[in-house]
Amino acid sequence: VPQHPPCPQSAQYGSCSLRKMSAMEALELLDQLVDESDPDVDFPNSYHAYQTAEGIRRAHPDKDWFHLVGLLHDLGKVLALFGEPQ
Repeated sequence: VPQHPPCPQSAQYGSCSLRKMSAMEALELLDQLVDESDPDVDFPNSYHAYQTAEGIRRAHPDKDWFHLVGLLHDLGKVLALFGEPQ
């Protein structure tokens, strides 16, 4: 397996010591963020996550792992609340 150099954020966030939260807490935290990729959306970011997961569930009912990916796909955006660019 090829080794990749660590990204600059590894030292800052790799230990997960900034803040610990569950996936559900992170989804709720996303609602505080205005998504720069879609600033005109007037519903919470968590709603988008649930919409995505539900759309995937309907299209791929046998792939439960894929439903979860749809729900979690934007969680990294919470780092914007801690100063990272979107």
